[in-house]
Amino acid sequence: MVVFVGLWQLATLRSDPTLFPPPMTVVGAAADLVSDGTLGSAILVSLQRVFLGWIAGSVVAIPLGILAGTSRVARAIVDPFIHFFRFVPALALVSVFILWFGIGEASKVNLVAYSAAFIVMVNTASGAASVHADKLNAARSMGAGRLDLLRSVVVPAAVPHIFTGMRLALANAFLVIVAAEALATQNGIGFLIWNARTYFRTDQIFVGILCFGILGFIADRLWKLIGSAFLRRFLFSAGGY
Repeated sequence: MVVFVGLWQLATLRSDPTLFPPPMTVVGAAADLVSDGTLGSAILVSLQRVFLGWIAGSVVAIPLGILAGTSRVARAIVDPFIHFFRFVPALALVSVFILWFGIGEASKVNLVAYSAAFIVMVNTASGAASVHADKLNAARSMGAGRLDLLRSVVVPAAVPHIFTGMRLALANAFLVIVAAEALATQNGIGFLIWNARTYFRTDQIFVGILCFGILGFIADRLWKLIGSAFLRRFLFSAGGY
């Protein structure tokens, strides 16, 4: 990181600071935004939207993914819709979601949920479908019914895939919230970047970019740590699947 900042400083020596501000100029802009409360408020609002949408999308996607991964009929019904809508960019739906849900919080949260849901669903379905037939047959030979198979075999097999899908979806949620906040809100980091562009405050644009990068990095590390701790405990309690 020190080398990166040093190279950044060197790169700005021969450039226009209004186009490519040096690190200390960005730090100064960040200090100004912190002192008047703008940056703190923007961070809290954006994080709330990201996590609400991410959780909502995952809650819907996980059961559907398990269903699609364990039932051929459900997979035949759901699969075409999954692979159609997951290629429709969430950014293309910003205007539609504003028309449907208004300019309030619902449109941003639902847009993030949409962007997260299909990633989680595909990974969950892949995990649920990857259970080896020998393990299912072994459980059946011991008297396991459908619910027992789902609870004791399929879900433990799908849990690592669910965590991976949610981790990928978290990154996607941060990407989507930028456009949602830039087009239909008066707060958040995306709005901060968009508003700074209007007034040609490149230093504030860099502050917003760095905030997204730092917040995303921290969120990803935290989820990885939570996932590692949970998976060890969950898989151990599930019989060391």
